[in-house]
Amino acid sequence: MEFGSVVVWLVAYLGLLAIGMSITGAVLSRLDDRGAGVAIPAAIAIVWIVTYVLGRVSIDTGLLAGIAVLGGLAIVARLRGSEIDRSIYLETAAVFTVAFLFMVAVRAVDPAVHPGGGEKFLDFGLLQSLLRANTLPPEDMWFAGESVQYYYGGHLVASLLARLTNTSARFAYNLAHAGFYAMVVTAAYGLAKSIAAHRGYPARLAGGASAFFVGFASNLLVPAKLILLVLPGAISEAVAGILGFELRGVAISLSEFNYWTASRIIPGTINEFPLFGWLNGDMHAHMMSTPFLLLGATILYGYYRTPAEYRGRRLGLLGALGPLAAMLAVVNTWSFPSIGGLTVLTVALAPASPTSLLPTRAKKLTDAGGWVRDELARHTLAVITGVGVLAIGGVVSLPFWLQAASGQRGIGWLPERSGLGVLVIVHGAFLAVFALYYARYARPQLRRPLRAVGLVGMIVILSLVVDAAAVALFVPLLIVGWLLRRLGEYDELPTPGFETVLILGGIGLALLVEFVYVKEQAGPGRMNTVFKTYMQIWVLLATAMGVALVGLFADRRPSLGFDGPRWRRGFSVLAAILLVSTSIYGGLAMANHFRADGGYAQTDDPTLDALAFAETYHPDEYDAIQWIDENVEGQPNMVTKPGTNIYQWVNAPSSLTGVPTLAGWVHEVGYRGTDAYWDRVGDVETIFTGPPARQRSLLAAYDVELIYVGPLEREAYPDTTIQELDAVTVEERFGDVTLYRVDQAALDGSPS
Repeated sequence: MEFGSVVVWLVAYLGLLAIGMSITGAVLSRLDDRGAGVAIPAAIAIVWIVTYVLGRVSIDTGLLAGIAVLGGLAIVARLRGSEIDRSIYLETAAVFTVAFLFMVAVRAVDPAVHPGGGEKFLDFGLLQSLLRANTLPPEDMWFAGESVQYYYGGHLVASLLARLTNTSARFAYNLAHAGFYAMVVTAAYGLAKSIAAHRGYPARLAGGASAFFVGFASNLLVPAKLILLVLPGAISEAVAGILGFELRGVAISLSEFNYWTASRIIPGTINEFPLFGWLNGDMHAHMMSTPFLLLGATILYGYYRTPAEYRGRRLGLLGALGPLAAMLAVVNTWSFPSIGGLTVLTVALAPASPTSLLPTRAKKLTDAGGWVRDELARHTLAVITGVGVLAIGGVVSLPFWLQAASGQRGIGWLPERSGLGVLVIVHGAFLAVFALYYARYARPQLRRPLRAVGLVGMIVILSLVVDAAAVALFVPLLIVGWLLRRLGEYDELPTPGFETVLILGGIGLALLVEFVYVKEQAGPGRMNTVFKTYMQIWVLLATAMGVALVGLFADRRPSLGFDGPRWRRGFSVLAAILLVSTSIYGGLAMANHFRADGGYAQTDDPTLDALAFAETYHPDEYDAIQWIDENVEGQPNMVTKPGTNIYQWVNAPSSLTGVPTLAGWVHEVGYRGTDAYWDRVGDVETIFTGPPARQRSLLAAYDVELIYVGPLEREAYPDTTIQELDAVTVEERFGDVTLYRVDQAALDGSPS
């Protein structure tokens, strides 16, 4: 086990925490934790943005400049009076350390970046490509000679940390993976704690609850199946049919439990949550963006808490969101519109009217009029502000938009929608708490409660009749949450706080993907749209969950409804039930993961070496891959068998070293188009088996320097003739693998 590397990375993270707290303490001074929960993502974001801007000239120069800017901002903040509160630092460091070491332990028994069951070959290949690259964007390891067209910003974060700590990719992968997990857990803790403290709730309890729901809790699939197993057979079958899953083979035990099924509940989609994603071991874009999404939410909470008279500070906070939006665009493009949406919600629902942001002359135009005109002005300015944030982000990240491509074929409407049962299984824990939380605020404001209940009931019934279960579950909460925030202020009644922004943001996304999706090559129908948005949904709702759940039994204001000892005891029991039921999955998953006879583990000897599995299962190829990784500089073009059959051991030389191959995994169809990819597949076959003149022409055209011939290449091209060219010589042999060097100067003819 590489304990030294763990210590080095932990010290680096905690150093970034200290530096980041100097800056967040100045910018987010009104928050209870002074922004400590997001100090590490904030520090990384500053370095990342500078590196991204200068990286087209030199990544190393950009990294050094980013560190200088970060240090300069910290010094300026300290000179202006920002101090690091020792108790807050130690508390935040403790939360981060526990989360980091937990995920390090998880990865240490299953460290492999194997190709099955996820995108680890893609993620590791991008990390290696960025470590080999001198400038941005890096060359695509699966499409030699062309730049990466996937969102690589999160992998850039990992590569910058690897450069700072002088760590090779084989160890940096798992250490960065654990770091992203710890960052999102700590960010949720800090934001929830600050919201709860402002509302008078037990702050650490709320922060801890949010950290639990973000980092360890699961949906309700496992507890639902456990309940059904103890019911009579006929009842179980009937209920299972309503909920939309099979009862066969669902016995829950360490030998039969499978962590995978909880992420595939809604038919035709992937509905991941953090524990599943990090347990599965991918370091994928939709996971790495979550700490920075919560960084944006925390900045917005700083805006929400700032009084109207501090116009300059509020504008500054909104201005900081533009570069962050640019970062999110490159880290995970699916999070780019989310930060705009959260901005709209915050500006619309904040206590201070956005009209106070306007210059004096413009503000006078909006002052006259009743509440209808005030609300119209408020929401119009909120939309304009959200669009403005995205516009700034789009300009800063423009090189990525000009370079990136995808297999998107437009917007799809009205896909096959989710049933009531599966939505309750996925979102039920959140919805139950939020409904009760809002009911406490709604009851004092309802002059005719039966009429209001009847209206909500009508919406639910009509939605179910027309097969729109998402409308039945989500729309009432959206309407009630919005109205409570706005109408409560006019009536001077208690209103929910910033947690409503997180709730409406998460529920709004969940509702949106039931009716709109992006058509693309990455998967049928709305599969990829749901896949890339549901992690965001979970993180937003889980962060609000801690505040709402604690608020149910801790808020004892007599002006709220459902108050009294009996109600509080009932809410406490509900909290205990939810904590237990949503932790069953994690308990079973961890028990299986760490059990002595192997479970999911790849090794009995804990290590963070992501490539140790290759040495065990593919020893000859491992030696060849190691030689390439250690002896080949930069990103010269290489020929290997194309990855037309994916999620198996194919294109390992390029995926595990970052040295580009002509045609990698068939994912490239989504980035380059069908013809471009399959034309290259045909060219690779010609290079291995074609006539000499054509072989020479293609080797020159693609500027090939290396040819890798291993077991897969021999199986695919038994009549290989490439070795007969005088321009091709043996570079090294490793058992069943032969690595050839191509002398471009010895090739006849000009590239075609």
